[in-house]
Amino acid sequence: MPKLKINDVEIEVAPGTSILQAAEMLGVEIPRFCYHDRLSVPANCRMCLVEVSPGPPKPQASCALACADGMSVKTDSDMVKKARKGVMEMMLINHPLDCPICDQGGECDLQDQAVAYGFDRSRYYESKRAVVDKDLGPLVKTVMTRCIQCTRCVRFADEIAGTPDLGLYNRGEDVEIGPFVEKACATELSGNLVDICPVGALTSKPYAFSARPWELRKTETIDVMDAVGSNIRVDSRGTEVMRVLPRLHEGINEEWINDRTRYAIDGLKKARLDRPWIRDEKSGKLREAAWEEAFALIAARLRPLAGPEIGAIAGELCDLESMVALKDLMEALGSRNLDCRTDGAHFDPSARAGYIFNSGISAIEQADAILLIGTNPRVEATMVNARIRKAWLNNRVSIGLIGEAADLGYPYTRVGAGPREMESLLRGNNAFADRLARAQRPMIILGAGAFLRPDGSAVQALARQVAEHFGVVREGWNGFNVLQLAASRVGALDIGFLPPSGAMDIHAMLDGTRTGRIKALYLLGVDEFDVRAATGWQTFVIYQGHHGDAGAARADVILPGAAYTEKDGLYVNTEGRVQAARRAIFPPGEAREDWAILRALSAHLRCELPYESLNALRTRIVVEWPHLGDIDAQGPAPWTVFGRQGSVSESPFLSPVRNFYMTNAICRASDTMAECTRAFVEGRLSQAAE
Repeated sequence: MPKLKINDVEIEVAPGTSILQAAEMLGVEIPRFCYHDRLSVPANCRMCLVEVSPGPPKPQASCALACADGMSVKTDSDMVKKARKGVMEMMLINHPLDCPICDQGGECDLQDQAVAYGFDRSRYYESKRAVVDKDLGPLVKTVMTRCIQCTRCVRFADEIAGTPDLGLYNRGEDVEIGPFVEKACATELSGNLVDICPVGALTSKPYAFSARPWELRKTETIDVMDAVGSNIRVDSRGTEVMRVLPRLHEGINEEWINDRTRYAIDGLKKARLDRPWIRDEKSGKLREAAWEEAFALIAARLRPLAGPEIGAIAGELCDLESMVALKDLMEALGSRNLDCRTDGAHFDPSARAGYIFNSGISAIEQADAILLIGTNPRVEATMVNARIRKAWLNNRVSIGLIGEAADLGYPYTRVGAGPREMESLLRGNNAFADRLARAQRPMIILGAGAFLRPDGSAVQALARQVAEHFGVVREGWNGFNVLQLAASRVGALDIGFLPPSGAMDIHAMLDGTRTGRIKALYLLGVDEFDVRAATGWQTFVIYQGHHGDAGAARADVILPGAAYTEKDGLYVNTEGRVQAARRAIFPPGEAREDWAILRALSAHLRCELPYESLNALRTRIVVEWPHLGDIDAQGPAPWTVFGRQGSVSESPFLSPVRNFYMTNAICRASDTMAECTRAFVEGRLSQAAE
């Protein structure tokens, strides 16, 4: 363990630790541009110069110099200050110095470090170099004259995203960064290029010239665009969400987020439901109504019905509190017809270990063999895919895939297409079986594509057999993981938002709307399928949600709810980790939080729910499900038997996500996501057709 002194303070560090990292441990700031904690070290900006003795009588780059025993480092000597001023002066030779009109102003590393460490004047009077801007697509705006060639974007695209579209080309004063062949930056993580750029060369195109950072109110919350539960910061101004940025969480998303999380927020402003609506019986058209009128109509239609004639379905963006309130309301009405599986998935929910990501997302880096079954994590859970790529990049982990072939951003062995290959693994008739058998920490990731088929429960049981056969679950390690797609799914399964024995599931309820067995259907944020085509018109449909999407188009009564940025709520991610979302802005118009709407409706139905505040509702949740009160904890998931034994078909697994940018009502209302669809999805499909 090397011991050294930094500014006369002694510190002992692990072998291989750089001087810059050691200084950070002591709280000593060293400026840098090219260095980033999660990227390789190029040492090309030279802003992190320090004075090291014993050594040559010149400053050295602290990011690339490992600590050695007996070193003495000075980070604020006259030599260092002079060197940093010289480096900054060179950086600004060709920089346009357009801070007043630069979108990065107020959060620019170059701006901050020029003030703190730079020279107070320039001695360069020649003409500045100009560089042509690059077109990286609809999300990232470029002003390449500002670029200081730190290569952070190049290394991110290559190492983290796995799409090496950017590079450094030309030499000397002609050097510049861009795509080698003119094309958009085709990665679902492109928005992170904006975050890591230390100058204004790469900025957010949809957010351009919208606001300055000091104008914004910052709220730490949770993303609901997928089941990963990425930690985010929502920046708002007044009643409008201006942008979404990642928030550090080492266990989930590190410091990255995907483009749908970051850029779909303009969909929060469009096609919103801001007042109740009821369908006129004579004309069949929807008309505006007051809350009391809407509640009175619902009460009049539901009171005469028996409990088994009423059904309720919870959508993919619902918070835990609203689903508990709806479940309590249905039980008070005598109905047990509940379901949260809006995609029609078939699996056994009796054991928690059978439907969560047991190992945790961060444990992907510890695995030495990974088998993907029925999933395309690049579009289903981009942050999980980034972890898998990180494991491959750092450890060269063996990766196998049973399912559709796809570009995942890392090499893998395609074991097969369907469940028959899972059976061959058990018989040892597959090359990847040897890798699983030799692995010390094997991992299986079972995707939604394995469940969206009639034999889904049998596939789940077969996957459990594979896990037990290869020791995927052993002392101190549970590598059996289910990758859910919906933010609400694990929470709904935890609280039992499912039909008990003898009650109707989603398939039976939808059939019942056509046969007359279901006379009233309550849709809580259900927009995942064509409700018009799926339900009979004799059924009274109540839709509660925030967008006028598929569910609202069929509804007889519409109750306007709040989106995820407009309410406090609990969400349980695919790991089974409970996380708290916080309100950034208020809902538009007369829209209200979902649990509050259900509480008010219960009074009109004469079965008043026993909680009048969010805290009281959460207390009720914790009493029945204690693990849901442990914020940022995964909760218990003991290994047991799950799945239903049966035959499996030979049909291949298919990924349910065909368009990454259009997966929910918010995305479908977003102009930015529509542009991304045209640029990345339709463009790719047209190229494939050619």
